[in-house]
Amino acid sequence: MKDTEPLVFDFKLAQGKPNSYKTTVINDSCPFCQVDNLKDIYVQKGEMIWLHNKFPTLQDTTQTIIIESGDHCGDITTYSCKYNRKLLNFALECFRDMNKQQFSSVLWYKNFGPAAGGSLVHPHMQIVGLKHKNGYKYISASNFSGISLFASSHVEVNIATQPVQGYIEININLLSLAAIDLWADWIQIAAKYLLTELANGRCKSYNLFFYPRNDNGICAKLIPRFVTSPYFVGYKLSQVDDNEKLTEEAAKLKNFFIRNRSH
Repeated sequence: MKDTEPLVFDFKLAQGKPNSYKTTVINDSCPFCQVDNLKDIYVQKGEMIWLHNKFPTLQDTTQTIIIESGDHCGDITTYSCKYNRKLLNFALECFRDMNKQQFSSVLWYKNFGPAAGGSLVHPHMQIVGLKHKNGYKYISASNFSGISLFASSHVEVNIATQPVQGYIEININLLSLAAIDLWADWIQIAAKYLLTELANGRCKSYNLFFYPRNDNGICAKLIPRFVTSPYFVGYKLSQVDDNEKLTEEAAKLKNFFIRNRSH
C-alpha cells in the first residue's frame, strides 16, 4: 500500500461485527460486557482492558481496543475524576507501547455517540498501528493552536483557529507528563461542555483524537459531531467559526472548567 492510497475497509470481515446502537439489549449483545469471553488481552488493570480488535476491518493495520470501564453506558463524562485520571494514564501507556512496534504511524482515538462513527455503545478507545501509512500527513502544528483559555508550563488549552474539520475544536495540549492529571481533568470537563453547553445542548456525539506533538508532548483534540460540512466531505476544506464566536466559546469553556473541576 502506498502512502497516497486510502485505507482499505474489509467489507466481508465487517459483516459479523456487532452494532449495539441497533439494539436495546445490553449484556446479550455487547462483547465488551462479556469479559470472561474476551481473548487476545495485552494488559488489564481492573475494568480497563487493552486487547486485540476481534474485527480488524482495515487492511495493513494492527487494530486494538481499550475497554474503558465495565459500565456499558459509561463515558469519560460520567467517570469520577480519579477514575478518569487512571484511564488516561493507562491509555497513554498503551499508546506508548504501540509506538515501540514497527509501524509507520499509530493512531489513538475515541468515538462517543451515534454520530461519531462507532458501532458499540460500551465505552472504548482504539489504538491502530498503520503498517505503511503516515496517518498524520494532513495534520500540522497549526491544528493544535488557537485562542488560548488556559496556559501553564505543563498544559495549554485553546479553541482551534485552524481546525482539522471545524467548526469548534478544543485542543488540550499536554506539554509535560508531570501534569497528566490536570490534562485528564481538562479532557473530561471539556467533553462535558460539548454535551451540555455547546449549541444549547444539541451536541450528542464527539470524537476525541490524540496527536503526538513535535515538542514530545501530546494534543488531545475534542471535536463535536454534527452533520459534516459538504466543503469538508467534497473538498477537504475545513471551516471555522468567526473570531468573535471562538472567543466567546473559549470564555464559556474556561468558566465551565472552573465551576466543574473537582478538588
